[in-house]
Amino acid sequence: MLSGLPPQARYPNLLVGVETGDDSAVYKINDTQAVVASTDFFMPIVDDPYDFGRIAAANAVSDIYATGGTPILALAIAGFPANIMPPEMVTEIFAGGADLCGEANIPVAGGHTIDSPEPIYGLAVVGLVHPDHIMRNCDGRAGDVLILGKGLGVGILGAALNKDELDPHGYEVMVESCVKLNSVGADLAQLDGVNAITDITGFGLGGHMYEMCKGAGLGARLSWDKLPILDSAADYAQKGYNTGAANRNWDSFTDHVTVFDGIEQWQKNLLMDPQTSGGLMVSCDAGSVDAVLALFKKQGYSYASVVGEMCEGEARVTVEG
Repeated sequence: MLSGLPPQARYPNLLVGVETGDDSAVYKINDTQAVVASTDFFMPIVDDPYDFGRIAAANAVSDIYATGGTPILALAIAGFPANIMPPEMVTEIFAGGADLCGEANIPVAGGHTIDSPEPIYGLAVVGLVHPDHIMRNCDGRAGDVLILGKGLGVGILGAALNKDELDPHGYEVMVESCVKLNSVGADLAQLDGVNAITDITGFGLGGHMYEMCKGAGLGARLSWDKLPILDSAADYAQKGYNTGAANRNWDSFTDHVTVFDGIEQWQKNLLMDPQTSGGLMVSCDAGSVDAVLALFKKQGYSYASVVGEMCEGEARVTVEG
């Protein structure tokens, strides 16, 4: 659908556009500053309006961090069924978003709201990055080690929640993961040896890893046994909870992902599980692994783990048992 857009080569200061499905657009202002911009919004994935606001805001801000940038302000994007949804509920959504942005030290400086059949909330976020420290999803190198910052399974837990069958602990785990800011991305971009970053979101681990492979012209090997999975998410996955989005992801990427013999369906579901405000995937050289992991751990990413490597070969994700 994007193929019909005008060529972007006419804009030499546009350093990152739509070409590789990167997390944010980046526009160079001068030799030391570039603007980073992204937008994201969706319908509620939880019943609590305050939590919904927090999750949607964290998800939107994540794209700035994934590009190595530091956010400076946000604008709200919202739609609500007028005269149906209580104003107090709308206020709670806005409050959740504003409080989460406060954690990122940025204001929600305005926005736009429409009458909508279903509630919608998210942000357009603007940030800054040095042109020499932009992180893209396509710059991984053969031999790079892959490190994932958060656990997988948000979609699985959300599927259980949609059926009113998620226990309080599972809900707490899901929300805690979703609202954890990926602010470490701005610091990772300053480390020597960090070559590429993306955040694992709607296309799931398999889909976003294929984007990294396609952009770099490389393959990737992932080890199932090393993948971090959110506490209790594997249990719910084994009980059969799954999302329609995971199935659509498999339909889209099945020709580009190879899995090990004997893999079970619940494991395949987790590989394509859509993550809301998911973790950063870092592609770095072997000499930088300790520094990357130390930075993740220092900033409270308890699930951060080495999960695989980039390798020579066709653009394909191979998952080993």
